[in-house]
Amino acid sequence: QVQLVESGGGLVQAGGSLRLACVASGRVGINAMGWYRQAPGKQRELVAVITDSERTNYADSVKGRFTISRDNANNTVYLQMNSLKPEDTAVYYCNAGRRTISWAKYGADYWGQGTQVTVSS
Repeated sequence: QVQLVESGGGLVQAGGSLRLACVASGRVGINAMGWYRQAPGKQRELVAVITDSERTNYADSVKGRFTISRDNANNTVYLQMNSLKPEDTAVYYCNAGRRTISWAKYGADYWGQGTQVTVSS
């Protein structure tokens, strides 16, 4: 029912910026969307999440550098990434699901195919 397509990844130098986009369809029953990332040999980790009520939550490692936002007219969620560091290099995945007030996940969960972000030093 829910399909997610990411775009905007690429190769940038340290200190540069990228904006990721995730176009969503079939969002009935979903109250939050977010971005996760996974580097080779590491666990997938939450980067940022935004709810239908526009509450946001960020990983400490990206707070102050990344901004998650939504464009309801275009059914799209964005991740603006500034001041990129080599340690930000990973495959970034768009996620759609449900979150409690305390950010716990529950119910159905959906994932995009991922987009590669590589930051060179």
